[in-house]
Amino acid sequence: MSDIGQHSAQTYLAYDFPLLSVFWSVLWLFLWVMWFVLLFRIIGDIFRDDDLGGWAKAGWLALCIVLPFLGVFVYVMARGRNMGRREIAQARAQQEDFNAYVRQAAAGGGSGSVDELARLSEIRARGDITDEEFRRAKELVLSGHGPAEHPGSATLPASGR
Repeated sequence: MSDIGQHSAQTYLAYDFPLLSVFWSVLWLFLWVMWFVLLFRIIGDIFRDDDLGGWAKAGWLALCIVLPFLGVFVYVMARGRNMGRREIAQARAQQEDFNAYVRQAAAGGGSGSVDELARLSEIRARGDITDEEFRRAKELVLSGHGPAEHPGSATLPASGR
């Protein structure tokens, strides 16, 4: 019978682990995760900051790696106020780059190829160029080999007129 008593004393049941211990364990886990998030944001901010020189970046990075708790605390106290501003400036620059890329892609890779085709169509409708000249000029515009600034001038093929 003593053998059964020893076996049951070694097993832990759910009610053997108090609720307050669960709370503290979850809190400590949350704080560790938040600290690592803060550490990586600080490392990213060190590399993002254009005001810091190379040696200053190396010094802050060494401080945050060698003495992580002290380094993070000192960095947040010394440079934490502008971390958000630098992050917002980087996000705006990325958004502007993305918008410029979308505008370029929407324009067909070239600047104003849609406008060029519309002008060529108008010139053909007026009768200033033939259908063959329009076809060749359209191929030039669509291939990206120099959209004509003045359709009907130097970039259009000679038609013998």
